Formats: sequence, C-alpha cells, structure tokens
Amino acid sequence: MIKKFAKKSIAMALLTSIGMAAGVAQAQERVYIIDQRDAVATSGTGLCWRTGYWTPAAAANDPAGCECDKDLLPAEKCSKTAAKSSTAASSGVKPSGDKITLAADALFDFDKAVLRPEGKAKLDEVLTKAKELKLEVILAVGHTDRIGKDSYNQKLSEKRAAAVKEYLVGKGIEANRVYTEGKGETQPVTGDKCKNMGAESGRNKKLVDCLQPDRRVDIEVIGTK
Repeated sequence: MIKKFAKKSIAMALLTSIGMAAGVAQAQERVYIIDQRDAVATSGTGLCWRTGYWTPAAAANDPAGCECDKDLLPAEKCSKTAAKSSTAASSGVKPSGDKITLAADALFDFDKAVLRPEGKAKLDEVLTKAKELKLEVILAVGHTDRIGKDSYNQKLSEKRAAAVKEYLVGKGIEANRVYTEGKGETQPVTGDKCKNMGAESGRNKKLVDCLQPDRRVDIEVIGTK
C-alpha cells in the first residue's frame, strides 16, 4: 500500500509540474507588449515592441506575429491571417506614440545610474506628456557608448532604464505601465564618426565627448488622446 501510494504521489507531482510548465508557457506565449485593449503597443514609427521572450519561432505562434513581423515568418503562415490583421488594425482608436531621446549625460553623471536633479527635471517633462494621454505604456530603453566591456555596458544601460522607471513610478505612474530594456552599446548612433581618437578609455575626453550621442535613454510615451 505504501509503495502504491508513493507511486500515485509521484505521478500526481509529475502531472502538477507539467501543468505548471504549461501555464508558464502560456503566460510567455505573447512575445509583444500588449496594452489594456489587448492590442500590441507600437513605436512612433509603427514597429511592434517585443518582450524578452521574442524569437522568430515564438513570433510565428503569437496572434500578432504576422501583423508585426510578417517578413520574418513563413509566407503560408501569414497568408491566412492577413485579412484578420487588417480588419483588427482598422477598428477602434489607435494609440499614438511620442518618442523622446534624452542624453544620458543630462540624466546621469558619467558611468553612473543615479538620476541627477537635472535628469529628474527632464523626466518631469515626460510625465507632463503622459498626463495629456490616456496612458497605455511608457517604454524606456537605455543605451551606452562603446567605452568599457560589453557586459558592463549592458548592465549599466539596464540600471539606467530601471532608474527612469523608478522615478516615473514614484511620481504616480503604474509600475505595470512602464517597460524597460537595456541595449548596452549595441545600437550606437555615431557610426564611424569617432574612429581613430586614441585609447578607448573614460579618461580620453575627446573620445568621451564624441561618443556622447550614444549615451542616451529613448523614452516612448504611448496612449490615446
């Protein structure tokens, strides 16, 4: 009897764990940021905002995959849903997005992730824009220059985006409406402009000044008026 009971308990535990795994998979199924109307949040240029769970394979199984990333998915996958996506996109009021790029040097001291008083004043301007809308989501994406190690810059960009969120939430924005991401040094805007400027060090003021545009936080406020 004891052995039988033990076997049943193990079987139940396995079934429970499978059920939990399925629940997690279901929760992670959406690979795009969804607003309260169950619509995909988009940037000012119409690009869908992806979550950290996004992959081409996962996008193919997302209801908005063909709408957002049609070029990356198999043609046969999207041919059946094209009409539905078009109808859904044309119905209702579409949220609008205002993108604000703030220089990280205006928000933080060099190589730091603590907001300066001047940085808080800049974010107050973001709050003013948010209050003019029926807010859906605020997207804050941190970027760094290429000085330093990749891993360090990635963490710094994440910390800066998190600091922006913490301030906005502290001013009354709901935490679940602020999405943050760190891109590290992967999306520079200076291109080849700062090549051949000597040692890549924070002590090289000429290089630091040249790379200033790369140190930024892109903030997008999305909502309806």
